Amino acid sequence: MPATNPNITGERPKIRQLDDAAINRIAAGEVVERPASAVKELVENALDAGATRIEISYADGGKSLIAVSDDGCGMSADDLPLALSRHATSKIDGADLLNIRSFGFRGEALPSLGAVGRLSIVTRADGFDGAELRVAGGKMAPVVPAASPYGTRIELRDLFYATPARLKFLRTERGEAQAIADTVRRLAVAEPMIGFRLTDVTEGKPPRTVLDVPSARDADTALSDRLRAILGADFVENAIPLDAEREGIRLTGLAALPTYSRGAAVAQYIMVNGRPVSDRQLTGALRAAYSDVLSRDRHPVAALFITCDPSRVDVNVHPAKSEVRFRDPGVVRGLIVSGLRHALAGASHRSSSTVADGVLGAMQPPPTTARVYQMEPRQTLATPSGFSEVSAPSARVEPSTDHVDVVPQDAPLGAARAQVHENYIVAQTATGMVLVDQHAAHERLVYERMKRQAREAGIAAQALLIPEIVELPAPECDRLLAIAEELATLGLGIEAFGGTAIAVRETPAIVGEIDAKALVHDILDALGTATGSETVAARIDAVLSRMSCHGSIRSGRQMRVDEMNALLREMEATPNSGQCNHGRPTYVELKLSDIERLFGRT
Repeated sequence: MPATNPNITGERPKIRQLDDAAINRIAAGEVVERPASAVKELVENALDAGATRIEISYADGGKSLIAVSDDGCGMSADDLPLALSRHATSKIDGADLLNIRSFGFRGEALPSLGAVGRLSIVTRADGFDGAELRVAGGKMAPVVPAASPYGTRIELRDLFYATPARLKFLRTERGEAQAIADTVRRLAVAEPMIGFRLTDVTEGKPPRTVLDVPSARDADTALSDRLRAILGADFVENAIPLDAEREGIRLTGLAALPTYSRGAAVAQYIMVNGRPVSDRQLTGALRAAYSDVLSRDRHPVAALFITCDPSRVDVNVHPAKSEVRFRDPGVVRGLIVSGLRHALAGASHRSSSTVADGVLGAMQPPPTTARVYQMEPRQTLATPSGFSEVSAPSARVEPSTDHVDVVPQDAPLGAARAQVHENYIVAQTATGMVLVDQHAAHERLVYERMKRQAREAGIAAQALLIPEIVELPAPECDRLLAIAEELATLGLGIEAFGGTAIAVRETPAIVGEIDAKALVHDILDALGTATGSETVAARIDAVLSRMSCHGSIRSGRQMRVDEMNALLREMEATPNSGQCNHGRPTYVELKLSDIERLFGRT
């Protein structure tokens, strides 16, 4: 028996006009999804009011209390009832919705909050007396006089008490508190000149300051100071400044080196005309910019500021105003990708300082009850003692007495002194030492050479004396043969060999002698992990990355001193050589002071 539809009755349905209370509760579901949404709306109102210092406090993850105080322009007693009316705003006059220059403009936040919680506003404008207005579940009390400094303080208590079903969809108090902190941090990054303070005032616990950043005094250093406070000093130390422009759209900010990355996309701040946004197209462009230097399980760290004429971007896409729509999305994406890649290439061989910090932490000996110092004075030894004297089956070391005076130690990566375990090059710099992973470094160098050749005139191929036959599943065989022409420009010549086999007749000359079967399978893996949204160039780069891995200096190969120095010099001249194709560091630099600290010489 078919189920009956509960919405269908025997009577003709009547069309009714919803009352204001119901309309506000429905609107609140779009504007206020959780406590963090309420914090965002209230703080944005404070920013639009010209505040220079904003204090936010919450209790029980924002469920029982959210309070926002500011020193902005405030409101008069006559303004308060209008401020609680739907679609009443001081931000726009409604004539031009494509020229939005403020955070808020819809006039929905305060009436929505008053519809689902207990809202009180205490405010005072210059030249007016203080006033207070309370709203509970959409019911407004009369405006009354109140003592107040200039500015506004808004308290929201018992969020969603009027719509208790919404409470079931909230996270734990800790999860909601984390969402509030993230919201305030993003607004603090967007407005580095404004002071912010966030405090947890949950009853039964001592007040806890979650974030406290003062108002900036110097506009030139405001952003770096704010990012140092939000993302840490390590980020600023390992970040690259951005400044690029295309067709009237400008990109500024700071982006971290690839070797300074995160395991999740939690430290990516994107602002459009000063507004923090969570836009998939923009975060996708950020990801694409790093695709050549980061593995898929790592995520870049960046603070990007995109500015353009307000008429070129629509911020009225969603009531929460967290998404935007550009008139020319391709221009914006191209600006982000090209601007970031150009900046990363300009960083040349730089690797993040945190790599060395991690090495020092790993090398630090366990604490002892008493420190032991080297008390004996240095002595001049008749026979030099150093790497050249070491002899062990597990660690072959190349002496560096030849050509020591040829390579200057003041070169960025120094002069090669030894090779240990047939994989790591030890170089001496003017201020310390460098330890290089020869395989990872050469992999990046070969990759950059191949990309350059592919862009210019194609990669030279070398014919195999005997073609190598590779058996593949039918779908993979078809996939490779479908791009045979593209692969030929990359130096890989393949053709059908009957059934589901292919014949590899040519391989890239730059990679030398390689296992063609292993290379074919690696290329298939690269094509399999590529997403449909990636460009042809990105997929080609993925293929080249796999090829370069096969053509790089393998671990276990002994290198002469001149070969090691040549590798160091090429690293210095090659973009992105601070990390391999998978985002791992290619070298670690230790300052002499760091080394001395390991031995207790400080």
